Amino acid sequence: MARIYQPTKTAMQSGQGNTKKWLLEYEPAEKKVNDPLMGWIGSGDMNGQLKLRFATKELAVAYAEKHGISFRVIEPKHRAIKPKSYADNFKHDRIE
Repeated sequence: MARIYQPTKTAMQSGQGNTKKWLLEYEPAEKKVNDPLMGWIGSGDMNGQLKLRFATKELAVAYAEKHGISFRVIEPKHRAIKPKSYADNFKHDRIE
């Protein structure tokens, strides 16, 4: 099973960089386990390391269908951004 989605911006980003492309990413097939010697966490699932980037959702869906990969599409939630200027913070009729 794979997920097709658009990644959200990280908390460290103020812009929308790296959020326009679509990702095809496999869901974990097996549970992650602790390595008793080193304490690292890992699994034998090699598909978990694979992330494919596509320009559009349709290209990602077409790739999954062509290669027989079962998938689910997660639609992005768009937020409305109200344009503001820095000078609005100092207006004399500002509502607090």
